[in-house]
Amino acid sequence: MVESVDILQATMLIVIGFLAGGINTFAGGGSNLSLPALMMIGLPADVANATNRVAVFMQSLTATRGYYVNDKLDKASIKDIFVPTLLGGLIGAVTASYLDVEILKPALLATMVAVSCWVVLKSDTGPADNNIVSCSDSKLGFFTTLLAGFYGGFVQAGVGFVLIATFVGVLQYDLLRANALKIVAALIFTSIALVVFIFRDQVAWMAGIYLAIGSILGAMVSVKFSIDIKPKTLKIMVLVMTVIASAAALLT
Repeated sequence: MVESVDILQATMLIVIGFLAGGINTFAGGGSNLSLPALMMIGLPADVANATNRVAVFMQSLTATRGYYVNDKLDKASIKDIFVPTLLGGLIGAVTASYLDVEILKPALLATMVAVSCWVVLKSDTGPADNNIVSCSDSKLGFFTTLLAGFYGGFVQAGVGFVLIATFVGVLQYDLLRANALKIVAALIFTSIALVVFIFRDQVAWMAGIYLAIGSILGAMVSVKFSIDIKPKTLKIMVLVMTVIASAAALLT
């Protein structure tokens, strides 16, 4: 699917993409900006949800490379989460792809706001001990990682916080490793989700490419500073931006 984008819309998507790529690399919630922005330029909810994955894929790929170069990724951990994340992402993407459009838009926006509120109010996570729980040895670990993958495949918005809560709270990773691992998880479920949406011809490529350009730049800048960001400050910022962006999208 190829839809025209004017200069003003292209500029807006690049700027939003830059912010979203940066926020997603720091912690999560960037799609709370990019998804409503795509709806605001006239894309239906299902197409906006699919198109957003082009940018998420590119920013995740960029950030993953950044963490890898800086030796912040554990290959054993990636192998451990791969299956539940991929499977959850596939189920979530197929569900979103076939869900009725009139139901999908309010469902996406309501979910985005709910997750953001949950993040601010309940999901503060501290450092974990060194007893990392493996998905292959823990049914709870496998199931929660599967659910996080499903949410990411379904909507993406705010999934970074869900992944961090899962990796720290259930799998017992420390916050630094969890933040890097969540980027890889996003790359895994976004890859399979994007395949589903491309197969269903639900990607508006021009909008997706402009959004991806900004997202790549945002990820490149943010990966260098992700360790120093104050999580509480970012959480509150994301909640405020979510409410504003979602309200604007509902009025279009």
